[in-house]
Amino acid sequence: MDNREVKDLILEELGNIAPEIEPSEVPDNEDLREALELDSMDFLNLVIAVSKRTHVAIPEADYTKVLTLNDMTRYVLKLLV
Repeated sequence: MDNREVKDLILEELGNIAPEIEPSEVPDNEDLREALELDSMDFLNLVIAVSKRTHVAIPEADYTKVLTLNDMTRYVLKLLV
């Protein structure tokens, strides 16, 4: 997977969790919880869904490393290699 594929996968899972969010409106470098008004359960569901789809474990201790779209993309890509 490359950067674009991982980002698209994250956006797809985000759309499954919060269908009212337009993928084009998701900021790259803002905290997804604040920018999109995701509650803690929505964010947790996003992390779990991305983990399942990519087979990359994201432990709770690393949640602060995946708060933005770009951060999550980089995190997953780093562990896919």
